Amino acid sequence: MVVHSASEHVLAGLDPEQRSAVTAPAGPVCILAGAGTGKTRAITSRIAHRALSGEISPRHVLAVTFTARAAAEMRHRLTLLGAQGVQARTFHAAALRQVRYFAPRLLSGRAMPELLDSKVRLVTLAAARVGLRTDRAAARDLAGEIEWAKSSLVEPTDYVVAAARALRDTPHEAAKVAEVFTAYEQLKRSNGVIDFEDMLRAAVWGIEEHPDVGEQIRTQYRHFVVDEYQDVNPLQQRLLDAWLAGRNDLTVVGDASQTIYSFTGATSAYLVDFPRRHRNATVVRLVRDYRSTPQVVGLANAVISQARGTEARLRLELSGQRPPGPEPDLRIFTDEPAEANAVAARCRALIDAGTPAKEIAVLFRVNAQSEAYEKALTEAAVPYVVQGAERFFERTEVRQAMVALRAATRSIPGETPLPAAVVEALTAVGWAPDAPPAGGAARERWEALSALVQLSEEYAASPEVVPIGEAASVERPVTLTDFTEELARRAAQQHVPTVDGVTLASLHSAKGLEWDAVFLIGLAEGTMPTTYAKTVEQVEEERRLLYVGITRARQWLWLSYAAARSPGGRARRPSRFLPQLDRSGGTERAAGGVGPAAKRPERRRTQIVSCRICGATLLAGPDRKLGRCPTCPSDIDDELHERLREWRQRVAGAQKVPAYVVFTDATLVALAERRPERSEELIAIAGIGPRKLGLYGESVLALVGGAGVDDVCPEKTFEISS
Repeated sequence: MVVHSASEHVLAGLDPEQRSAVTAPAGPVCILAGAGTGKTRAITSRIAHRALSGEISPRHVLAVTFTARAAAEMRHRLTLLGAQGVQARTFHAAALRQVRYFAPRLLSGRAMPELLDSKVRLVTLAAARVGLRTDRAAARDLAGEIEWAKSSLVEPTDYVVAAARALRDTPHEAAKVAEVFTAYEQLKRSNGVIDFEDMLRAAVWGIEEHPDVGEQIRTQYRHFVVDEYQDVNPLQQRLLDAWLAGRNDLTVVGDASQTIYSFTGATSAYLVDFPRRHRNATVVRLVRDYRSTPQVVGLANAVISQARGTEARLRLELSGQRPPGPEPDLRIFTDEPAEANAVAARCRALIDAGTPAKEIAVLFRVNAQSEAYEKALTEAAVPYVVQGAERFFERTEVRQAMVALRAATRSIPGETPLPAAVVEALTAVGWAPDAPPAGGAARERWEALSALVQLSEEYAASPEVVPIGEAASVERPVTLTDFTEELARRAAQQHVPTVDGVTLASLHSAKGLEWDAVFLIGLAEGTMPTTYAKTVEQVEEERRLLYVGITRARQWLWLSYAAARSPGGRARRPSRFLPQLDRSGGTERAAGGVGPAAKRPERRRTQIVSCRICGATLLAGPDRKLGRCPTCPSDIDDELHERLREWRQRVAGAQKVPAYVVFTDATLVALAERRPERSEELIAIAGIGPRKLGLYGESVLALVGGAGVDDVCPEKTFEISS
């Protein structure tokens, strides 16, 4: 009865679709989970519900994902749900553990070969062996191409044909790459080392070619869960098939619209074909987005609704569940420095208004775009970090700090409050709790150690509960020893604390993350999509990449591009993925109409409208109507606005129509801000066409000129012609 109650408790708070995923019967289950729909909660709740109800044993479950961070998060949630003992690992970590365990049996008593951390050194030697001189960047490109081939189960002798079939943009002539590939494999064998793809292959070989090994693994693991299934490559699928060995207790979760790693060999084909490969599969769609405002969700839907190709077959239309928020900002700037400066200024304003810097991200398509933003943020005194650099716990200064903290447990009195103890210990490695030093590297070091201090403050706020009897317990303040043990645990799980700065990251590295405010910059043709996207499939992947970027935002979203890279440079066009502006009815909005009745708005040249305060080009309808950015200060005449509201109410009453039919609220604000004095200025305001100018123009101009409502209303009769 207690077990049953515990399993039922897992279901509390789930929405109907999540509950369907959690309670689906044993067997093949495919969860199509859109961005922000709670996929991790769904799959961890499914494992916990089955374990706590007695249907499965946690130790027989293997859950695999693609990052150590995601695996650590999964283990943490399972522990909170009471499902300890589940193995949650990356594909590589799971394979490595199995190969190491069975190495004596598989290798006739020999030790497992050393695992290469990086292919670059051997690839450089292999290239030289076949007559190619390479720098480090070229060697990385060759290493990536070899990794794609091995992940796609392509041998060196088959590379030329496979690369042509896959339309690979090879770093050298395909035949030459194949020679480097062959030489690399020979060098590995002569040096007695293996790479990560070899390790996955070794795990497959151990299961398929050694029945005793396969039987032992199949006895241990009987239930499988795969996260981010759209990112599986052929080699990983081969390993998954070996683990399953024809069994079907498999749950996969993924989103075809977030397939953005095909250049590495990942393919959504296994997700798309799951119901065909598993005829009796249960398919559940999670579409309730709990991350982003309806405005952000609406833009995401509008962008992905135009998708074509295989992945579009599983496209999900999300439904925003959060309260309404601001409309996304769409901006055009004269050049990239102007764009970067505007982004930095907006970041500064958000921080000053109370948004934590770590809850803001600037996302770009290529890493080379970051330099202008690093400079602009520095000049605006906005702290920032670059995502995708060395892992937090691998950084030299963090490793030194952890040594200092462990040493301090023997010298700092145990009753010292944890944050104070950490600050005292970090002085031994040169950190001081004052303003960060100048210089990018020095500032990064200071911010990394500051993150440890912040982490200690968060950890100290959660005192340990110590049992003192059968029904009683007491809270004990956490100590420096407790904290060092927690850091060691997080280091093992790669649970990286967030340094308090605006995140600069590529769109690829932003996947799986989220922020309160997101800036998507450089959205011009040639950058998004990149000029290297030449096929239809490659262009569609670029669209999905933008979709991923949009869905990282919780509340505020900014999309912008520069009309030229540098002042006076060649003009560029906005990205084809940005929603068209619907200009029907004299208004402008992002067109996201779906369904057979929706028609693409007629494309016409329209007048460029710039913010009268900061000069940025305005795209959103309400902004164009006001003639300013929503973040620029308003200069509204409150007394005039009130007279206009009263006049509109009288006119609407006389015509027996809703007030907005006369003028919308936004139009009244625009009139009170811009205070037009002539008909030409009046009709320049979006939403006021010739018809409304004829009906109301004289009255509005009189009100702006100082006339009272009684002066313009009593003698006027407003008749609406059919």
